[in-house]
Amino acid sequence: MDLISTLLIAIALAMDAFSVSLSKGFSLKNIKKSQILWFAIFFGGFQAIMPLIGWLAGTQLEVIVSAIAPWIAFILLALIGANMIRESLSEDEENTEEDKFSFKELTLLAIATSIDAFAVGVTYAVLKTPILIPIIIIGVVAFLFTIAGILIGKKVGDYFGSKMEIIGGIILILLGIKILLEGLGILVLF
Repeated sequence: MDLISTLLIAIALAMDAFSVSLSKGFSLKNIKKSQILWFAIFFGGFQAIMPLIGWLAGTQLEVIVSAIAPWIAFILLALIGANMIRESLSEDEENTEEDKFSFKELTLLAIATSIDAFAVGVTYAVLKTPILIPIIIIGVVAFLFTIAGILIGKKVGDYFGSKMEIIGGIILILLGIKILLEGLGILVLF
């Protein structure tokens, strides 16, 4: 997978962390710089670790699935993207949060926002793509998006949160279609 596709995947995956960060920036009125850094480390770290775990699991399945790799990549990315869009449109979001910082909550949020990255790691394994550069890019992008989300959230609130998840979901679906078409030998211009 090329660098542009990897960067787009990293941005799409970071949308969950960005959305949560927007919400935290809006709800935690007295958030400290050290707490912002902890959010970025946890979100970026989990976003980097989960694709590695997925890639390791996916390499064990390589022989079985190599013939249908483009289809698997398409299905995984389409499902992840559709799930991101569905979650962003659901109306059962919590609107009330206490102004407190908790490592337990931070860990749960980091896991929840990085589960999609596990499936992306499997996709990289199926496509026989080396994982080192993608996990660095994914982790750094999530780190930066987390900081940006909290800072923007402090300024403008969480208005754009769900819209960013929708954009992230659309990007993943389009990348899945691109991978499928390329796997079928069809020239793709996007």
